[in-house]
Amino acid sequence: MVNKPSPSRTINLAFTGASGAQYGLRLLQCLVASGCRVHVMVSKAAQVVMATETDLKLPGTPPAMQRTLSDYASAEPGQVLVFGREDWFSPPASGSGEKAPLVICPCSTGTLSALATGASNNLIERAGDVALKEKRQLILVPREAPYSEVHLENMLKLTRMGAVIMPASPGFYHRPESVHDLVDFIVARILDHLDLLQELMPRWGEARVSAKLESSDGFGQQD
Repeated sequence: MVNKPSPSRTINLAFTGASGAQYGLRLLQCLVASGCRVHVMVSKAAQVVMATETDLKLPGTPPAMQRTLSDYASAEPGQVLVFGREDWFSPPASGSGEKAPLVICPCSTGTLSALATGASNNLIERAGDVALKEKRQLILVPREAPYSEVHLENMLKLTRMGAVIMPASPGFYHRPESVHDLVDFIVARILDHLDLLQELMPRWGEARVSAKLESSDGFGQQD
């Protein structure tokens, strides 16, 4: 599924209350499989959405969530850490904490608004604020349709601040045969942005390059 790089890398992953919990859960599996340590944050609305869209029911406390998500992703002990919504002493809450990318997947339009205006009413919003002010990698995966003018203005503002806006809009050129294939399309793009090796799907043009290499002679010249 995913090749394993250094096990010492940390990725911050937040789930908010937009539709598309499957994207975040699949991303968690892939990050764990890649050997990353994952710091997880879950909003109250995300718990509701997750229970509605999947068979996974998250318990109410961070330690219990941590056990559930660790089992779900087949994580090693301590590889998945869940922090509470007001855990201001957690690493994602401060610029002096561990420097790590933050992916909010899925990202609600309410979270977009909070980040665009500098609100820090909970740990997820504070982690996003830290990522922006420290110029750390911030990937936001909204899943909304249609976008209002406010949504678009917030996305433009956040893009100008350095965030990557990656709507959960899968392509079809890989000829998906299942919903799982559509989910993997977006997760593969996130992993690419995080510079993590992935085999969920080939990158655009790889087949063309392989064909050219196979048709060339031992000196790399075309016939």
